[in-house]
Amino acid sequence: MRVRKEGSGAACRSGAGSRRCLLALALGLVVLVADVRAQAQSAAPWPDKSIRILVGFPPGTSTDTLTRMVATRMAEFLGQPLTVENKPGAGSSIAAEMVARSAPDGYTLLATSSANTINPSLYRLSFDLLHDLTPIGGIAEAPLLVIGWPGNGLRDIAQVIAAARAKPDALAYGSSGVGTFVHLNAELFKLSTGTRITHVPYKGSSQAIADLLSGQIQLLFTPASTAIPHVKAGKAVALGLIGRKRSPELPDVPTLGEAGVPGLDSALWSGLHAPAGTPPAVIDRLNRELQRALGLAEVRAQIATQSNEPLPGTPAQFGALVRDDVERWARVVRSAGIKAD
Repeated sequence: MRVRKEGSGAACRSGAGSRRCLLALALGLVVLVADVRAQAQSAAPWPDKSIRILVGFPPGTSTDTLTRMVATRMAEFLGQPLTVENKPGAGSSIAAEMVARSAPDGYTLLATSSANTINPSLYRLSFDLLHDLTPIGGIAEAPLLVIGWPGNGLRDIAQVIAAARAKPDALAYGSSGVGTFVHLNAELFKLSTGTRITHVPYKGSSQAIADLLSGQIQLLFTPASTAIPHVKAGKAVALGLIGRKRSPELPDVPTLGEAGVPGLDSALWSGLHAPAGTPPAVIDRLNRELQRALGLAEVRAQIATQSNEPLPGTPAQFGALVRDDVERWARVVRSAGIKAD
């Protein structure tokens, strides 16, 4: 007698087996659909829609202006719009948190600045700059200038140091506010030279410059772009430059490193970050198009109008710059005992 073997089809036709079989088929279909969707997504070209860049400062500020300069050309290269949105507040931390919490798909980016490397040491943040955001690349950098009131007779950094040591706290310097990039550089200058100079914080640079020009304060640490017109007009004296190299606009003004003051070589920079976990291929593409934009003569000319220079490089190079600045300003904040307002 021949015995017919029951296969899976027979099992599916039986009562309990039928239910198990249908469940297995349903689960298999779900897995198949998910796999097809994943393959479709991975095969989809990037970008296939517009990209947002959040700027943590108001329109017209340096970071905003520089970001818009490169975003226009990057959009042409990527074939999709790059929309710049201003989300000011908390020294750019509001915008940074929004991007850190965004989907890591390359469609939401952050315009970063030197301020982002200072904030972790001054404020309790809900995100970690070095772990929750991924560097794409730098856009531009600008030096700071140490300028003086012509009436005090100081003509270079050596004379400033000598005067400050001779009469501690007699000299007063202005900055654009407590915890700002210029304030921390001034405090680093004091730590590096062993001097005591009184800090006079202002809300922005306009009133600080006015007080310097009238002799109310003797020194001012400020971005080069705000100081150069007054230096060229003879209303202020350029005492030294904080940055990695001399400014093309003031080639005769030495850096503080050249003047014998170590450690003050951090420029005021801007760049781009994405949420952590953004695919490396997307980061590489963004960096590649950013480098193309920075290589254009018209973009470089636009950057120069802001007293900036392009800051090209790989994501790794930009990431190292960011990490070094985070560590640098953490040391200064601790050593100088700086507290946020």
